[in-house]
Formats: sequence, C-alpha cells, structure tokens
Amino acid sequence: MKKLIAIGEALIDFIPQPDGSYMPHLGGAPCNVAGAYVKLGGKATLLSQLGDDLFGHRIMNELKETGIDTHAIPLALDAKTSLAFVGLSNDGQRTFSFYRNPGADMLYHPDNITDELFKDAYGLHFCSVSLVDSPMKQAHKKAIEMTLKNHQIISFDPNVRLMLWNDHDLLKKTIWEFIPFAHVLKVSDEEIEFLCDTANPSLAAEKLMIGNVELVMITCGAEGIYAYTKKFSTYVPSYKAKALDTTGAGDGFIGSFLYQCAQKNIQDFGALSIDELNPMLRKSAVFSGKSVEHYGAISSYPESLCEENE
Repeated sequence: MKKLIAIGEALIDFIPQPDGSYMPHLGGAPCNVAGAYVKLGGKATLLSQLGDDLFGHRIMNELKETGIDTHAIPLALDAKTSLAFVGLSNDGQRTFSFYRNPGADMLYHPDNITDELFKDAYGLHFCSVSLVDSPMKQAHKKAIEMTLKNHQIISFDPNVRLMLWNDHDLLKKTIWEFIPFAHVLKVSDEEIEFLCDTANPSLAAEKLMIGNVELVMITCGAEGIYAYTKKFSTYVPSYKAKALDTTGAGDGFIGSFLYQCAQKNIQDFGALSIDELNPMLRKSAVFSGKSVEHYGAISSYPESLCEENE
C-alpha cells in the first residue's frame, strides 16, 4: 500500500488530568493523521520541523516509535518546538492555548521538500494551522505542486484555530485559497459556519465543491457525518461513545478514512458509489469514536478498523 505524506505541525499537547496536572501527548493535526494511518498498518512520512530541545527530541522519538517516517524532519537551532495546552469541558470538548511564536515548524523551508519524497506516495494531507505567512506556508505550496505533478490525491482538513490568527478574515481567505487544490475535504459543523456562513451541511457542501474537490465530509461530533459528492449525499451516525477527550478525534477520522482509500487505491472520489462510501465512513466513525474514550490523540487510536458491534 502506498504511503501518505502529511505536512504541518508536530507538537506536544498537554492534556489536563483529573488531579489538575497536565499529561504530555504527541499531537499536531497532520501528525495525528499520519499516526492514525500508520497505526492501522500503513506507512506515512511527516514533513515538519522541531526545535533542537527537550520537546523536539521527545517528539522525534515518539514519531519513530509510532512508525512515522521522520527523515524529512530537521531540528532547528533558532526556534523552539511548538506546544499546546488543552482545556477540556465535562463532555470532553477541547480548547487550545498555543505556544509557537514562531515555533520551529513554522520555519520549515521549501528546500526540505524533494522529488524523492513523493515517489510511490498515495497522496498529501494538510491543515490550516501551518498556513500563516511563513516558510512553512511556501513549503505547503511546493508539496501541493509536487503532489499534483505526480497525479496523487490531496486531502485538506482546515482544522480552524482562531486563536492563532489575529486577522480572522485573512484566515478565511487563506483557507479558501487552498480548498480548490484538494480532492477530499473534511470539515466540522463549527467550521462550515465560519467558512461558509451557514450551519446547513448541504448548503456548505455546495459552496465547498470547487476546483479539484470531489468529496466533502462534514463531521458533526456526536450527531454524525454528512458526506457529499457531485452525484449524491449521504449520512452516517456517530459511534456512541462516552467522551473523555475529543483531542485528535477528527484527525483520527480522516486518517483512518485515507487509510481505507489507499487500501483500495482510490484516485477518483467522484466515481465512488454510496454503497462504497458508506461502509468506509462508518468504520472511520467507529475508529474516531473509540479514540475519544481515552486521553490524547495518536495514543488513543485503535490499531484496527471494525464495525460498531465488534
């Protein structure tokens, strides 16, 4: 099975514990997606940068232990590893406080991206956290260009983090700049309100279906998943879980979905039938649902796909 390339931040999520302490967990949305893909048996390469510090070395070791390819991750001497402190509500929903101004990941240079990285790749996944004006944004553009040149698929999860952008209009403009490059979009119900000025999934999907976009998946937490192609729409309920920590749940969903797509070597998402798509959505819903019953992101992901009753 072909490998997945993920580009963007790798950081430490500090998750609050019942005793008031914080437990460090490997995190960062693109990193989490790569982790889900690898835990299920695939291969993934992460394009990022860490600080040459305690946290950077910890992340590098955990990435290697997880099985994520780290050969394209340099250690920066001039910037620290990014950190995120997570706040959890009683139902496991989270808020973030980021420490990265700039983080080492933001200084990742396009020159780190080579043709060799994309040999035998299935596709590229990215998010919006690393699309602030920085060398990393230019690295994204180069990675996208090389992915399209190699006729590989692109997946985009905006993963909107308003606290990282002083100008929210610029954030929206930047996300819309990158949407047309993607073949697959995964967005949350909260994000469609920000991006599309509507809470209606169907209306949002119609707006998002531009450029290369062939499949839009809108995750609504405990309320399920809506999916749209140009031929049909469908809905799959969520896995009924007792949420302890929802950190990385959406990343687990798209990571496990891309794993299934790579297994089948799906290149044309617009050609999928509803009978092909629904079982894949259902398995990813269970995968992400089971993850919220545990703390952390990658550490909480199951090592296999299963139906709800398994």
